Amino acid sequence: MTTTLRPEGPETPTTAGGRTRRWRILSNGHQVGALRTTSARHGTQLWGEISELEITEARGRGRGTFGALAAEEVLRNWGCARVDVVVPESAQAARGLAATLGYAERMRNLGKSLTAAPPLPGGVTARPIGAAEFPAWLDRAARAYVRSLMDSGLTEEQARAKSRLDHHNVLQQGADTPGVVLRRLYRAGGDDRAAAEPLGSLWVDLHLRDLPDGTPLAWVMVVEVSPAHRGRGHGRTLMLLAERECLAAGVRELGLNVFSGNEVALRLYASLGYRVVNRCYGKQL
Repeated sequence: MTTTLRPEGPETPTTAGGRTRRWRILSNGHQVGALRTTSARHGTQLWGEISELEITEARGRGRGTFGALAAEEVLRNWGCARVDVVVPESAQAARGLAATLGYAERMRNLGKSLTAAPPLPGGVTARPIGAAEFPAWLDRAARAYVRSLMDSGLTEEQARAKSRLDHHNVLQQGADTPGVVLRRLYRAGGDDRAAAEPLGSLWVDLHLRDLPDGTPLAWVMVVEVSPAHRGRGHGRTLMLLAERECLAAGVRELGLNVFSGNEVALRLYASLGYRVVNRCYGKQL
């Protein structure tokens, strides 16, 4: 039995400075599945992604393994330094395949359908992050993001490149970027020094993309509690604030990424009703 990849169509350039192509998986010349390879530029490096992997005939005979390995070789030939895959939570076999091929789980995508705006606890208030505060806040957020990316398995160069790209793409007009919620949480009342110290910050993109049915999906980009105020429930308050902001904008689907090693955050989001939608895996090529 000979299993091979054959192009299903031509390569197409992507807006991220890479290319994408869909492939047929053939066994003795007969199509048994398909997949897609995509590359994207992150700083000086190209990253690859394998997606749309599906075996349609004779599952359990290693054809998914062959397809993934062949796709990795395509991405190496394209000059990619690493490869990522996103696996739906329901696809247990695909998660097992990723582990077998040496992929490490980096993060999880969580989601929740919103109904009624939850009340915020007393004693706190939220204020917008203005243009004067924005540069310092962004610098802090970017440094924390880089650390988390490195903890999840990226090299420092890869983490810094991804941080720059992600922040540039979503905050192109800084604090005035349309469709973005930037808030800081403070103690309510008074003008004393304690009330002026932020308890944490929140960044939500109110319309990151549409779901397959056309429903708008908002995304929590940053929820961060200041180190001196952790363990006091402010992370929960910030998430409740995110839900309120989404509903006020008419958006009822909210998602976020959680790095897999952040057990405290995973427990918090589970207690708030968020479910795991996808798991994201990656490895260096």
